[in-house]
Amino acid sequence: MIFVTGGTGLVGSHVLLKLAKKGENLKALKRTNSSLEICKSVFSFYNADALFDKINWVEGDVNDIPSLTKGMQGCEKLIHCAAIVSFYASDADLLKKVNVEGTANVMNVALASDVKKVGFVSSIASLGRNSTVGMVDEECQFKITKLDSNYALSKYYAEQEVWRASNEGLDVVIVNPSVILGPGDWTKGSSQIFQKIYKGLKFYTQGSTGYVDVNDVAESVLQLLFSEIKNERFIVNGANLKYRDCFDRIALAFNKPKATIKVTPLLKEIAWRVEAVRAFVTAQKPLLTRETANSAMTSSTFDTSKIEKMINFQFTDMDTTIKKYAAWFIADLK
Repeated sequence: MIFVTGGTGLVGSHVLLKLAKKGENLKALKRTNSSLEICKSVFSFYNADALFDKINWVEGDVNDIPSLTKGMQGCEKLIHCAAIVSFYASDADLLKKVNVEGTANVMNVALASDVKKVGFVSSIASLGRNSTVGMVDEECQFKITKLDSNYALSKYYAEQEVWRASNEGLDVVIVNPSVILGPGDWTKGSSQIFQKIYKGLKFYTQGSTGYVDVNDVAESVLQLLFSEIKNERFIVNGANLKYRDCFDRIALAFNKPKATIKVTPLLKEIAWRVEAVRAFVTAQKPLLTRETANSAMTSSTFDTSKIEKMINFQFTDMDTTIKKYAAWFIADLK
């Protein structure tokens, strides 16, 4: 039996789908007010609607110990995908509560419930990319800089809880995905990239980062979970691309105009401040924050040789990924 947290989200939905296809017995954590629509749509996207009913949903929360205990009862393996992704300063406490304290709770219950092995979906944000010169790999040490977001800090401290559980006897594997591209709600998370370009994104920056297909994230954590590998972490990244290159590819897939206005450092500083004022006046969350603006101007590249060598993992071609999900979003609009 396998227990999955975050099953209603993008990565968790794909993990559940792959496990269901393997015929594994499943239990998944679901908050009382969480919608199952993303998960259902993912199963439907891959013509696997009938497999959705194989999921045994457990109502609860990563900060609700009894629900975690119930969920892990009889489970030998656990995949922890649940997390909050936010770059709003106002969500700092929520990030700490869910990502850090929630992960500590999950690890503690796993240790008490005789879970044998845990797969944890972390982030490249926890790898010290802002304090690293050159290629980022699994050996990079996290050092806090002014460019690191509250989200990055929360994922770093969450990872420390996983390593702490490892030191206490729990076998763990960690994947550190780059920017995840996949189907789902394009008003949330990294899927917003598709929405903004579809609606006519005019600006681009000189920065760069890594991108990865959500299927590769799910597949990598599963392969590692079912392997003999333990107490290791792995970068999962399909391609290192300039932001402009990625945006151009998505625009081409949507048959939309490419971004033509280059964001300078001065324009960046003006833009996030203007957006902050607009958000305050309209009582809405800003579309651009200081954290996201700074991130868009930085350049990072990520080394995936470790996972490629240790389990012979092959990543999906990025053009294939972009075309597939652009088609999904277009079909979902109809």
